[in-house]
Amino acid sequence: MVEFVNRTAELERLRSLYESDDAELAVVFGRRRLGKTELLKQSLDGYDDAVIYQARQKTSTLQLQQFVETAAESYPDLERIREEWEEVLRYLAERDAIVVLDEFPYLVEQDDSLPSVLQALFDHELDDSAATIVLVGSSISMMEEAALLGNSPLYGRSSLKLDIRQLPFDAAMAFFDESYTAAEQVSTWGVFGGVPYYLEEVSPDATLAENVQRTILSRHGTLHDEPDYVLRMELTEPTRYFSILEAIAGGSTSRNEIAGTTGIDYNQLSKYLDRLSRLRLVDRHVPITEQKERSKRSHYRIRDPFFRFWFRFVYGSSDRYDELGTDAYEILVEPELADFVSHSFEALCCSALRTLYPEHTITETGQWWYEDHEVDAVGLTQGETLIAGECKFQQSPLGYDAFSKLQTHVDELRWTPETGSERREEYALFSRSGFKPSVEEAATERDDLRLFTVEDVVEALKS
Repeated sequence: MVEFVNRTAELERLRSLYESDDAELAVVFGRRRLGKTELLKQSLDGYDDAVIYQARQKTSTLQLQQFVETAAESYPDLERIREEWEEVLRYLAERDAIVVLDEFPYLVEQDDSLPSVLQALFDHELDDSAATIVLVGSSISMMEEAALLGNSPLYGRSSLKLDIRQLPFDAAMAFFDESYTAAEQVSTWGVFGGVPYYLEEVSPDATLAENVQRTILSRHGTLHDEPDYVLRMELTEPTRYFSILEAIAGGSTSRNEIAGTTGIDYNQLSKYLDRLSRLRLVDRHVPITEQKERSKRSHYRIRDPFFRFWFRFVYGSSDRYDELGTDAYEILVEPELADFVSHSFEALCCSALRTLYPEHTITETGQWWYEDHEVDAVGLTQGETLIAGECKFQQSPLGYDAFSKLQTHVDELRWTPETGSERREEYALFSRSGFKPSVEEAATERDDLRLFTVEDVVEALKS
């Protein structure tokens, strides 16, 4: 087990709730493997009488009995209380207890009155209590129904909602103790993303190829069936959702392309994409110069790099990997990996822009596209400067043609500074494998062109 990393803001917010003089309700949610349970354990360090109950898929009677047994370790008199959720929770609230109900959806599955019991307690009985109740769940849809949406019993009662997401790049790379080069870190991020559980499976002493083969491609790998398992927890009829995710991972990112690839009627597609968005599985992106609500040029992307990798290379292909054995990575993955990781590299370059251009106040970063024109990394500034970047994660040096292409695309990018003054362009070229002499010469002669290596990007993200 690696050292707990990041989540500093979440820890502080939880601990401030524990110290409150009022009764508080917190809702902590996010899909499996993101470290929610470990976050709660870390937040409760030093709170020896806190009650942490890990729910299981058992009958309501067994769940309540085991909760009482767990809580009685800190509050022995609880065993004398009648075993009903309302009585037990009231008793603990009167003693200002901190109570964590982990995997709360399992409790609600067996007793759907529990959210209403908590609602009644917070509405009518906890005026003089300083208790904190924390509801934790991996099923986003069930947490929404119980506590987050407008028609849920607990809507509006929570003092804190924590939507736990994957770690950012710099925190994720702390798992490897700088044993990987900058390019290896970007590639590892592009495959495994920032989910703590996945990163724990990666051995810093092994190559990326060895890690992917052992954990993902092998039928017995710890992550071989992970996305399938996670998605079936949330989706009652997953076939169409899986087809959509496979299409997006394969490069069909517009609604027209997804409909054409999957055969799902264009008009029906919205409900599936909306559901995947609510479950934090896909994001809808629009060109940086457009408003999300109005844009008709949206692209959908799988949010988690590991899910994107799995749907691109593994889903429906297990037999091929079995046949190829230990050669599977070299034959099926390696030839396409640089191109696959380039999408993650572009996003990392966007994130690094503010650090790489400290002299500008960058208000927005993102990407831009229109018909055949595309700019990989764009920074809009408070002044008159537009920063535009081309990102290459290939194994050959970036040539002058990439710079010429970037200039052509930027000519089509419509953006006017808020001041109304004439805009000024600055160009950034990002390369994994360095630059050809013609590009380096251009950078020395021009004051509007900068060259950044993958090392520069990684250093900027960690600063």
